[in-house]
Amino acid sequence: MEPVKVIMRYANGRLIKGYTNDFFPNKPQFHIRPVDANPKDAGMLVFVKELKAVFFVKDFSGNPAYNEKKDFTGNPQSVGRKMEVTFSDGEVLVGSTMGHDPKRPGFFLYPADPESNALRVFVISAAVSRFRYL
Repeated sequence: MEPVKVIMRYANGRLIKGYTNDFFPNKPQFHIRPVDANPKDAGMLVFVKELKAVFFVKDFSGNPAYNEKKDFTGNPQSVGRKMEVTFSDGEVLVGSTMGHDPKRPGFFLYPADPESNALRVFVISAAVSRFRYL
C-alpha cells in the first residue's frame, strides 16, 4: 500500500502529521511516520482507541484562513448519507458516509465542502458526543 498523508487528532488534543500505509478501519492499531522523521524510520505505533479522528489530507499545511463550508452547496456529487458529527470537544464536521454504525470503532466521513483539505476523515465513534442525519 502506498503511504498516504494523514493528520491524527488524539482525544486529548494532541496532533501528529505524517504518513501511513497500514491503516485499516477494522484494525485497532496502525503505524505513522511523522513528517519530520527519517524516511527510513519504521514509524510509531498508534492505537485507534486513543484518537478522535484520522484526517486523510491533500497536504499537511492546508489553508488556515479558509473557512470550511458546513453544507452541501457546490457538492452535488456527494454519495451516501449526509450527516453532522459533533465531537466531545465541540468540533463539528459535516459530510456524508456510506457506513455509519455507532457500535463500530469508527466510520469514514467525506467532507461536504469539496474545497476541504481533508479527502476523508475516519471518525472514532467514542469521540463523538452527537450525530444527526441531514
